[in-house]
Amino acid sequence: MFRTTLIIVILSALLNGQTATGKTPKRDFYQIKVYHLKDTDQEKTVEAFLEKAYLPALHRAGIEKIGVFKPVPAAGTTELLIYVFIPFSSYEQFSKLDQRLDKDSRYQQDGSLYLNATIAKPPFERIESILLNAFAGNPHFSLPKLSGPKKDRIYELRSYEGPTEKLYWNKVEMFNKGDEVGLFRRLNFNAVFYGEVVSGSRMPNLMYLTTFENRADRDEHWKAFSNDAYWKQLSAKPEYQGNVSRNDTRFLYPVGYSDI
Repeated sequence: MFRTTLIIVILSALLNGQTATGKTPKRDFYQIKVYHLKDTDQEKTVEAFLEKAYLPALHRAGIEKIGVFKPVPAAGTTELLIYVFIPFSSYEQFSKLDQRLDKDSRYQQDGSLYLNATIAKPPFERIESILLNAFAGNPHFSLPKLSGPKKDRIYELRSYEGPTEKLYWNKVEMFNKGDEVGLFRRLNFNAVFYGEVVSGSRMPNLMYLTTFENRADRDEHWKAFSNDAYWKQLSAKPEYQGNVSRNDTRFLYPVGYSDI
């Protein structure tokens, strides 16, 4: 019994980023939900659920800003996806959310079509869930400072996979201690979050989301990044070589009811 309790305590501490000294840095805890859909009927059902039931319920639970995104259409892409980014103030808030939603009668009523769907007509194919600790160097998410219409915006979700756990943490260090986060900030990449993936389908990896007015604005920012003197210096350091085995980049746009 003691051993089981100890394991639970240790897991909770790790998910909250607790240090060896027992001090817990105040960092956000994130969830990215990816809805995999087979057709437009499922897409309409999930969108109605998110807009009319899920986001309002999360707002009532104290989560003020939730991001909902769709992939930018591209040639050869056929799968329908919806991304939902939920920033929690702590792992504890995340762990108690389902219990809170179960007791929210308005949520149960507003989301009844989705929540009470049957095997004959499921609202989705699968839901992928990714859990992340905010970076120490960027402990809280930010709202993008963009002025253009949402329909033109480009949000770039990147996942950097490490060849080993050690090399993955080396890349995290490059963002924090090496101040790659600071470089993105100085060049106005409008990052929403940077996160260490603690649970997901492709690990070890980190993820971050940057935002731009449009595709041309995105390309100009990355050109400035590539030509920046500090980036050239940082990326050339021997201690930061070979720490990324795969870079997965997804271009997204925010739906009309997204808070972010």
